[in-house]
Amino acid sequence: MSLRPEMDRLPASPVALPQSPVRQTLQARIVWGQQVVTVGGDAPVRVQSMTNTDTVDVIGTAIQVKELAQAGSELVRLTVNTVEAAQAVPHIRDQLDKMGISVPLIGDFHYNGHRLLTEVPACAQALSKYRINPGNVGKGDKHDVQFGQMIEAALRYDKPVRIGVNWGSLDQELLAELMDQNSQRAQPWEARQVMYEALMASALQSAQLAERMGMAAHQIILSCKVSGVQDLIAVYQALAQRCRYPLHLGLTEAGMGTKGTVASSTALGILLQQGIGDTIRVSLTPQPGESRTQEVVIANEILQSLGLRVFVPSVTACPGCGRTTSTTFQELAKQIDDHLRAQMPVWRVKYPGVEHLKLAVMGCIVNGPGESKHADIGISLPGTGEAPAAPVFIDGEKALTLRGENIAQEFHQIVETYIQKRFAPA
Repeated sequence: MSLRPEMDRLPASPVALPQSPVRQTLQARIVWGQQVVTVGGDAPVRVQSMTNTDTVDVIGTAIQVKELAQAGSELVRLTVNTVEAAQAVPHIRDQLDKMGISVPLIGDFHYNGHRLLTEVPACAQALSKYRINPGNVGKGDKHDVQFGQMIEAALRYDKPVRIGVNWGSLDQELLAELMDQNSQRAQPWEARQVMYEALMASALQSAQLAERMGMAAHQIILSCKVSGVQDLIAVYQALAQRCRYPLHLGLTEAGMGTKGTVASSTALGILLQQGIGDTIRVSLTPQPGESRTQEVVIANEILQSLGLRVFVPSVTACPGCGRTTSTTFQELAKQIDDHLRAQMPVWRVKYPGVEHLKLAVMGCIVNGPGESKHADIGISLPGTGEAPAAPVFIDGEKALTLRGENIAQEFHQIVETYIQKRFAPA
């Protein structure tokens, strides 16, 4: 007698397929030369990064921007904090143009942006977007005047702006005002709820002021960054209900290593799945000696894992177990993954669509053949005690079996040949 329950028909309702909700937002245009990056509306979620070089170092900064762009960053932000930094921006732009890197540059201004944009017009022109922090554009009567000067520069040079609030530099006068109002309530809110409201009020009131000055609503992007995962989710869920401006997501000061990666992935993943977010940045503290591009790789992986974007070919690999005491499959998976990422700046142009390629590098016979059949190209390496043979599957069919000491090199060549045949333009 079978112990398996009878299944004579499919259930009345199928399992719902995953959906990616779309928040209806306005669409901003960020331009440099012929390069136009749309943000919001029906545009894909964009990846942004930020340099950590001294902006005055023109060559060093241009090189890092190039690296970030080639890793997949579609917008790159620069610190513009001094007159010397502002004067360097046009030269950085020139160096990038000579290298064929058309990624738009964003100026990150704090405290003196009104002065720099006025006194160094070449900087204002070379940037494609300005980031304004309303928490530190000036205190008291100076606040609206200096904020207005930055908006005037954006209008003069036809640049969009991101009004970026951060809880580490929140407008203390606004926060104090809301705290006073809260104290008069019959049932006062918790202090954290008042802070959420202050973050959103700072962003929304600044956006309304910019519109009154003549800024088009679709050229305004908002952000309210915090460093707590649950705080970020709560703020952006509320903010998304209150406006149609495009929203930039990022967990500020996320940290380094696994902490920063997991925290950013968790917060951004939840919001993106709800249709909230039009640009993202992973504010990762680099490990000593680690490339700045790691923050771009993680941002790309978040979007690719959710099925929102595709940036690089995917490599499926098993975690290993007692059946896979050899490290061969681990080494081959890393070699393949590193090779694909290194080649993508060239392959994006040479082989259109190659980012959709799916590979599998498996370590034993349990799931190896099955996963390999699901991939475009897959290899099932011999596990502990298995025959020293590695079947290779191409487009779901077993194509050949590799043996000997050169399995890795031969599989590399198979992948290269497949890419050339499938993705090279006719």
